[in-house]
Amino acid sequence: MLVYLLCFALFLTGLYGVLAQRNIIKIVIGLSIMEFSLFLFMVLIGYVRLGDAPILVNGKEQTVFVDPLPQAMILTAIVIGLATNAMLLAIAIRIFRKYGTFDVRKINHLKG
Repeated sequence: MLVYLLCFALFLTGLYGVLAQRNIIKIVIGLSIMEFSLFLFMVLIGYVRLGDAPILVNGKEQTVFVDPLPQAMILTAIVIGLATNAMLLAIAIRIFRKYGTFDVRKINHLKG
């Protein structure tokens, strides 16, 4: 139970970074922290104590298996998250080249 609370605390840390910061790079980092906490939570859902890989072997009796579906989903989500972060950082670089700042408040007042 403690691990799930730590995942929630990590998610809240990322949420604070998104809501309280005005720098675009810090907002992207906050989104990455939130994303990582969700990945960790999903992997923990699939974890089974003293579980084994779901591979059947002759002569071996194993009744407790770890669910591989959350792990496969997270591998896909990591790739998608990496592409999303790269796109967000590319957009942030374009905004910096156009406006000369990463501050959201200053960009909001500029026109063009």
